[in-house]
Amino acid sequence: MNEPASYFLLSNQDKVDALETAASILGRPSDLLEKDIWVVWTLGALFESDIGDHLVFKGGTSLSKAYKAIDRFSEDVDLTHDIRQIIPDLITDPENPYPPSRSQAQKWTEAVRERLSDWVKEIVLPILENQIKSESLPASLREEGDKIYLDYEAVRSGTGYVRPSVLLEFGARSTGEPANRHEVHCDIFDALPELRTPTANPRVMSAQRTFWEKATAIHAYCLRGEFRGGDRYARHWFDLDCLDKIGIAQDAIDDRPLARDTAKHKQHFFREKSQSGEVIDYGAAVTGQLCLVPKGEAFEALEHDYSKMLDAGLLRQDVDEFGEMIARLKRLQHRANAS
Repeated sequence: MNEPASYFLLSNQDKVDALETAASILGRPSDLLEKDIWVVWTLGALFESDIGDHLVFKGGTSLSKAYKAIDRFSEDVDLTHDIRQIIPDLITDPENPYPPSRSQAQKWTEAVRERLSDWVKEIVLPILENQIKSESLPASLREEGDKIYLDYEAVRSGTGYVRPSVLLEFGARSTGEPANRHEVHCDIFDALPELRTPTANPRVMSAQRTFWEKATAIHAYCLRGEFRGGDRYARHWFDLDCLDKIGIAQDAIDDRPLARDTAKHKQHFFREKSQSGEVIDYGAAVTGQLCLVPKGEAFEALEHDYSKMLDAGLLRQDVDEFGEMIARLKRLQHRANAS
């Protein structure tokens, strides 16, 4: 039996043909299928390396790739390096890796920030550079503090909303737990299983923990009344709605220890202030005061970004209207608060 052809060994024209064939079968834009291949390759390179046992894959891309919980293209890779590995000298109880005071939380945060950039540059970057070189791949890397950008030579182009660059964003202010290994493969595999494409087996944060991570982040966005970092934030609301549709949201709501632990972590490491200048209370968010729907200009900005996601093909064309999603999230908010 002949060995399946490897995607990376195809000529550019054959890559285009494969992507367009898969796009017609799956109903997904070919440029997104191409980027997904690089996302999975990156996960494989990281979690097959020596750092894989202390790294956790989380966020929307993990919900899409590992759990199949959301039906949208998720392009960035959100990763957590175990806080116990990066500041072991500051943590006295590895079973309870939380700072004992606000001043210690600030000290831990500063230490993590300083050491994480060095770890990314000195440990992670060489791992990816060596793997790219060994496979002779058409890609290059850029390191910016706690971020790495993998820029690949795209053979397909889209609307411009999705760039030919995979963002790897590293954090190290939690353990990333609970987490388990999950096998992931490229989206194109579902259409062309005879084509050899990357696979990965990352440690993945539980979907229930990710629900509370996103819900508390949305809560902070709503109380701040503004969004940071440009566009691409409507995905968090879409993800929460998807998690509710398949029961994961309710499982997370019912898991009170998990909710409290997420709030405790956010209060220590992600302090935010509301529009009125008050420190946001994440504990209140998980005990009856969760806010999932912004108001005024923030609501309008959210609706506009949702429309941009739809136009770029990140969402299927048959997804619900923005208003329908918001109506469901209002009901989710009520249910979470009533619990």
